[in-house]
Amino acid sequence: MPTIRAAPRARPQQERSQQTYDLLLNVAGELLAEVGIDRISTNMICARAGLTPPALYRYFDDKYDLLEALGQRLMTRQNAALEEWIARYQPGGIAMLRGNIEELLRVTAAVTAREPGAVWILRALHASPRLIHVRVESHRWVTDRLTDTYLPFLPGLDREQLWRRLRISVELGFAIDEMLQEEERVSADMAFRNAAQMLGADLTD
Repeated sequence: MPTIRAAPRARPQQERSQQTYDLLLNVAGELLAEVGIDRISTNMICARAGLTPPALYRYFDDKYDLLEALGQRLMTRQNAALEEWIARYQPGGIAMLRGNIEELLRVTAAVTAREPGAVWILRALHASPRLIHVRVESHRWVTDRLTDTYLPFLPGLDREQLWRRLRISVELGFAIDEMLQEEERVSADMAFRNAAQMLGADLTD
């Protein structure tokens, strides 16, 4: 049975409300980095932020609602890095795009590393049925953008076939980023270099 999601709340429109919303997200991310998913609570977030629980519940139903917003913020920032990469290298054609996959992997990882509590956000996006859609929808969007970017340089190739291949590549690329949050026995340089070679070779084929 598919998971039923409540309709998302509207983002704050007034500057003061936006500041409170951002404060709650920032504090939640910091606490996630300190205590993890199981221990974090809305009361803990309110105490750290200096706000009352009713102030939090104006924007979020519970801690999973907060985690969803944190996941969406992280995905949005990663996607913005992708857009900048496309704008920089698409004019150079397929060879330029393929030759700079490693840079895209590194930039995406840098965005993740700057996000407070990123490792716990990523874990939540995999583990919680309420949150999986955030990761899947974002990765499909990335696949759509890459398909739109590459397809003009690959005449005669079926769009759906390219999309499926790129969808796998997108998942592999993000898996490298997530692995580096936890694995100390593989250097980042080696991971990015090897992953870029694999993804570039697959695109060439």
